[in-house]
Amino acid sequence: MGTALVYLVVMLLVAAVVFLLASLVFGRGEELEPLPPGVSPTRLPERDITGADLAQVRFQPVLRGYKMSEVDWVLQRVGAELDALRTRLAELDPSQAHGYPHPERGDQR
Repeated sequence: MGTALVYLVVMLLVAAVVFLLASLVFGRGEELEPLPPGVSPTRLPERDITGADLAQVRFQPVLRGYKMSEVDWVLQRVGAELDALRTRLAELDPSQAHGYPHPERGDQR
């Protein structure tokens, strides 16, 4: 029984030394440093958002779903783009824009 315990302790010590050496040599892996607070990896083009752009949007998962600030940001950007397009449509052809709210007039959705 005593010999088996010595072997077990030696194996644990060897495993700990090998693990420590490997972690010193290889580091923590290829982890990226954390983003600063308020910064999101979610990206959209500056203008002319397309359906393909929206299909490529990925949100950072958190404990309860997705990060709300990222989802709110995307919805705000797409909403602003949609409002701008509808305003431009109303300027070019008012008959085509019937029934759409006009942000400049203060209409709500």
